Amino acid sequence: MTNARGTLLERATDRLIKLRLPMLLIAIALTVPAGWLAQGLNFDQSVESLYAEDDPVLANYRFSKDLFGGDEFAIVAFEHPQLFDEKSALSETATDDINALVEKLNDIPGVQRTSTQSLTDALKVKFKREKIKELVRGTLLGPKDRTTAIILRLKPEAELTILREQTIAKIREVAANHQYVTYVAGEPVQVHDMFRYVEEDGSLLWAVSLVLLAVIIFTLFRNLRWVILLLFVVYATISWTEAILVISQIKLSMVSSMMNSLVTIIGVATVTHLTIHFRELRREQEPIDALRNTMVELAPAVFWTCCTTSIGFAALLSSEITPVRSFGVMMAMGTMLVIATVAAILPGGIMLGRRGVDPHSAPAEKHLVSLLERVTGWVEHHPKLLGFGSLAMVVFAGLGFFRLRVETDFSKNFRESSPTVQSLNFVEENLGGAGTWEVNIPAPKKLNEKYVDNIRQLAERIRTEFLGPGDGQLTKVICLTDGLDMVPKRALFMKLTLSGRLKTLRKFQSELESSLYNPEAGRMRLILRSRERQSSEKKLKLIAEVRRVADEEIAQWEDSDFLAESEPADSRVTGLFVLLAYIIESLLRDQLVSFCLAAVGIGAMMAVAFRSLRIGLISIIPNLFPIILVIGGMGWCGLPIYIATAMIASVSMGLTVDSSIHCLSGYYRARRQGLTVFESLHRTHTGVGRAVVFANLALIAGFSVLTLSHFIPLIYFGILVSVAMVGGLLGNLVLLPLLISWVEKDSDETAVESDDQNSDAER
Repeated sequence: MTNARGTLLERATDRLIKLRLPMLLIAIALTVPAGWLAQGLNFDQSVESLYAEDDPVLANYRFSKDLFGGDEFAIVAFEHPQLFDEKSALSETATDDINALVEKLNDIPGVQRTSTQSLTDALKVKFKREKIKELVRGTLLGPKDRTTAIILRLKPEAELTILREQTIAKIREVAANHQYVTYVAGEPVQVHDMFRYVEEDGSLLWAVSLVLLAVIIFTLFRNLRWVILLLFVVYATISWTEAILVISQIKLSMVSSMMNSLVTIIGVATVTHLTIHFRELRREQEPIDALRNTMVELAPAVFWTCCTTSIGFAALLSSEITPVRSFGVMMAMGTMLVIATVAAILPGGIMLGRRGVDPHSAPAEKHLVSLLERVTGWVEHHPKLLGFGSLAMVVFAGLGFFRLRVETDFSKNFRESSPTVQSLNFVEENLGGAGTWEVNIPAPKKLNEKYVDNIRQLAERIRTEFLGPGDGQLTKVICLTDGLDMVPKRALFMKLTLSGRLKTLRKFQSELESSLYNPEAGRMRLILRSRERQSSEKKLKLIAEVRRVADEEIAQWEDSDFLAESEPADSRVTGLFVLLAYIIESLLRDQLVSFCLAAVGIGAMMAVAFRSLRIGLISIIPNLFPIILVIGGMGWCGLPIYIATAMIASVSMGLTVDSSIHCLSGYYRARRQGLTVFESLHRTHTGVGRAVVFANLALIAGFSVLTLSHFIPLIYFGILVSVAMVGGLLGNLVLLPLLISWVEKDSDETAVESDDQNSDAER
């Protein structure tokens, strides 16, 4: 059986080498149209897509969006030198300036013209002007009567004739051309900027990191041919993957924005191992023989590497969130395509022409070999010290798990110098806050005085308990009664009914009632404003407390027969502010399950690959080691979990398992030659160990480019991936050999058993 399989592998290798030029031409022919087709890959910029379809937070948001159209507000704010005249009336210059700016903003496609709010519209009625000023203070007017804002309601994306990003870009363009320094803020702007930075920085920084990797690979091997082959393998794999995604109509999302970087990892690691193995064989063999033996000896390791990595990412299919599942599919597919691109490109690329075939030794490579030999010596002579040292590191890092915190302050995703944060700071300091949300409550089909008194009491209680200047407080509460109370209850000695007062209210604030009350659905809502720049704990606590108060008030309503007909009959707290506050929690919710599935799946695949349950179990330990170090280190260093770092555990597992397979494969190749355990470990470290070190160092340098990003989570992702790779390097060069030395014996019987158990994996 083993010989037959070995013969099959050798014959397949010979066939592939014979057809190397046609295969190379086919790879080029496929990559050109795939690269063109990949340009049509779309980026899903919907925050809703980051939630599971049955998530109650998303259900509440969609419930309100269906009833009231969604509150996606952009705030255009500025300070005017003479906003009011000596009589506390809006100055003529300010009126003209605001009206002109409103007109320009309303002409922008994607802005709901009829819903635009400005100070000139609010103060056009001279009656009770001071009360109106207090009513709009904190939304349209700053506390010192110097700052004003224009609030734009953006059309739902389904109704847009242009992309949302174009609408926001035009709003910013108008603001930039305003005579005063003008800021643009609001949750839709933050969401747009988040996706824009991820998309732009992801593409640009990936290209920069690829160039840096090419320079490093050239420095290591000093051969331009191998650099070109590496770049071609990576580009072809990504182009083929993205082309398939376009054909399948699968979009990229915030979660999958790191796909290119991760595929690059797998491609670079694979080519690096093949390069070093080919170089070693070239010292005694002709190029064609060295290529053939390299493919025969490393093909099983490359195959199982891609399979285990695919299994790890396929575990994300357990997620309830569509983009996470899509990311799992993308990465599993991209990982397996590495096998196809390597097989199609490398044989023809290596043997094309007679010059420049051989990669050269890296600078200081002899010193690296000496260091790796000393590491093996430490494993051999100080196993208990290394074992207890590793255990101590794991325990210490594990304690950091209790210090982890989740960051949902969206402003912390951007650099302090970014326009996003500067605009947020201005609005939060001068206009109370950029976070808009609501408490949605049941209402009768027709309003009555008793119900109006009830919602007035609810609004007053919320103001009393939660309105304040500090974090964890509300800055504004807007209720229908705020407008109703501006309307006199008597006119010309006649008492106005509630319907009469509502009719009067519609004349000077046409959208106030319709934006807060839906009679057909029997729902009323209170609009709340909060500071966006505050900790997640304070946000979530405030959200929970507001809903508690609303439910307590609803339970005390005397005239509540309509509640029996209302669906739902309790309060709903929602809005973009709430959606963004829970977004990380949504991503983290099922990551533990997917990570456990990945660990079990990879362990099982390793056991199948090496025909040994024992090897499958011990191979998981060095791959868990960097994950514990990274996540525990985040806790100790006070680094919060951001959007891009939410899946760092699953990603790290996929990054480090490759090195484990190559190390184990190299070890068993040496064992089958009759070497002892530590002789085999020495040979593995000085051979495969070099490739592992080179691949990890190159990729760490490549990921360091992410620190240049405008998007803070991408910066942390680059840093944490690098730390994970360092931990994985330690795990595979120290911990894995240590475990092998504990479970492997030098007896002939064991060596033969190892040969039988692992021949399938190696062949």
